[in-house]
Amino acid sequence: MGCHLSSYADRAGERILLAIQSGGTVPHPSSSSSSSSPPSSSTSAFCSINPSSRHIVERQPRMLNFRVDYRQRSVELVLEEGSTVGEIKQILETELGVPVSKMQLKGWKAGDVSDSTLLKSLHLPKNNSLYVLTPDIAPTASTSKNSALQESLNQNFLLVISHREAQRDYSLNFPGSRTIQEVKRNISDLTNIPVRHQQWEGWPASASDDSMTLAASGISYPCHHLSVCRRSSPANAQEPTEECADVHMISDSEGDDFEDASEFGVDDSEMFGMGSSSCRKSPMMPENSENEADALLHFTAEFSSRYGETHPMFFIGSLEAASQEAFYGKARDRKLLAIYLHNDDSVLSNVFCSQMMCADSIVSYLSQNFITWAWDVTKEANKARLLTMCTRHFGSVVTQTIRTYKTDQFPLLLVVMGKRTSNEVLNVIQGNTTVDELMMRLMGAMEIFTAQQQEDIKDEDEREAREMVKREQDEAYRLSLEADRKKREAQEREEAEQVRLEQMRKEQEEEKEAIRLSLEQALPPEPDEESGEQISKLRIRTPSGEFLERRFLGSCKLQVLFDFVASKGYPFEEFKLLTTFPRRIITQLDPGSTLLEAKLFPQETLFLEAKE
Repeated sequence: MGCHLSSYADRAGERILLAIQSGGTVPHPSSSSSSSSPPSSSTSAFCSINPSSRHIVERQPRMLNFRVDYRQRSVELVLEEGSTVGEIKQILETELGVPVSKMQLKGWKAGDVSDSTLLKSLHLPKNNSLYVLTPDIAPTASTSKNSALQESLNQNFLLVISHREAQRDYSLNFPGSRTIQEVKRNISDLTNIPVRHQQWEGWPASASDDSMTLAASGISYPCHHLSVCRRSSPANAQEPTEECADVHMISDSEGDDFEDASEFGVDDSEMFGMGSSSCRKSPMMPENSENEADALLHFTAEFSSRYGETHPMFFIGSLEAASQEAFYGKARDRKLLAIYLHNDDSVLSNVFCSQMMCADSIVSYLSQNFITWAWDVTKEANKARLLTMCTRHFGSVVTQTIRTYKTDQFPLLLVVMGKRTSNEVLNVIQGNTTVDELMMRLMGAMEIFTAQQQEDIKDEDEREAREMVKREQDEAYRLSLEADRKKREAQEREEAEQVRLEQMRKEQEEEKEAIRLSLEQALPPEPDEESGEQISKLRIRTPSGEFLERRFLGSCKLQVLFDFVASKGYPFEEFKLLTTFPRRIITQLDPGSTLLEAKLFPQETLFLEAKE
């Protein structure tokens, strides 16, 4: 089943990712995973270059996907858009064993390009299909009859079928794997001639069995001419008209088990024409389905059952989700939206689906450039629901346009392009078209879209550049603010620390001052020289060079001397008191001893020294 998946995780450091699959068709990254024939073998290889160190604001490189076909092999590549065409050829030379000098790389939208051309200059979409031609290298001798038949099964045969009664020619493309029976059924849908009533001219003698494939039937390649007319009724069977008298084959398929519909009062057009599809087939889409995704899953499964696995990859989801996927991503990744509207009551539906929608070229082109969404309008309820969705997303003009188409003009393929303010329907393709005309109209829509996309890419790049500059400026401003904030916080912390230290200093000074005052008040009065007691006169030199002089009673304790010195701002804990000669540290003596005992009588000169 066709299911849209979009998942590419491009990494900036990734240079090249190469995967090779041989012996079959490798599904494109954006195409259905199903395949009509399984690959015979597969190999894979990976090449990578370590990413260089880049600035955080540098744009990541855009990655491009390529599928390259060469004879029975396919190669898938993922490269940066900064790579050249020559780099692709060098990789292919390694993997395919084809010298670059003998390799012609085809499939570029811009025509032939040189090896030095940058992929970026070609303005390529994300997904691309290319093929290699080697006219100077003959196919290998290992190509057997079976491989030739297999190749024929994959070829497309152009059948030019002349409807003799209507005097009209149909040019129909069929894969070689299609059976003669399937061709006749398609002609039945086009001409309203039941298979059992068809008379053919032009089939080769080897095409004796309707179950044979076209590849094995012996018809001419690439084009074969046939003619068909209605077989005479039984009443006139013995008098065949001159027009249909000379026939090569009268269809004897399974339809012969039925009697002529006219014998039961049923018109052929009713049984095999306008209303036949709904009678013979299960509906493409259930009526009144609550979930759009479930309805699309049923549609895809039924489409695959009727027309094979080779068909466009139908988006599974609502019309709104499909529009979002197609229109609202990055400008480089946007696609056109193709809305396929199916109607089983239209005689053109089977041919359009089998011949147009399942043609390899159409399937590949739609998968590469479009998001394809489908809906079945056979039932009135489903048609009304579609019109409601179209009105909501595209406006009443599109809805009214769809209403004007009659049943026999279906199926329809609407090509929608997303714009900045609205969505525009570029083309409405009806069912009565050919593969070439369908491809031309799709390509015409793609040209319009590509021109608009280039403008959008330019605008987006300019906008991203402006946003990048703004982000850089915002980041620089943010870093500046952050630096200012940290600087301000550091300054505030420093100021707070200074205030704290100053406060501690003041508290310490106040504490020292309080202690000094208390010691000063607790000192005994200075004795008079004429008191008649033993008096010691001490002279104390401070670290600043000043001298402190005071008289003490010889019986005073050393603690009184220490308290006096501390009351002058030189506490015992920070300073030591010494004599000059002999040098003694008085503060190490017992504070309870007297001045007489310390031999500081009758007079002595001392000095203060800060403790280490």
